[in-house]
Amino acid sequence: MLENSMMHAVDQYVEAIKETETYKKYYKQLQLLKENPKLYAKVNEFRQKNFELQHTSQEDELFDKLEEFEQKYEKFREEPLVEAFLQAELAFCRMMQKLEIMVTEKLDFE
Repeated sequence: MLENSMMHAVDQYVEAIKETETYKKYYKQLQLLKENPKLYAKVNEFRQKNFELQHTSQEDELFDKLEEFEQKYEKFREEPLVEAFLQAELAFCRMMQKLEIMVTEKLDFE
């Protein structure tokens, strides 16, 4: 179990993340998307298929499969609400990756 001081630090870390413009934009886009349950379901299906494609394809065929996937969903991604959400999500994920790298580096974790 985490010590109380660590729990407090995590709470502060989460609150700091929530105050970033990147998170606020992501959260706003998520809420807008959820107002349309059918579109939200389609976006989740898109995200799941994208994840599976990137984690189950062989390296030598990944490029071709990604290109095919992008063509299949090109019209879907033209929907402004979909594209705005996916862009906001990508920015948020990249921010979180950078934060995790920074934490790991500061801990001298190899």
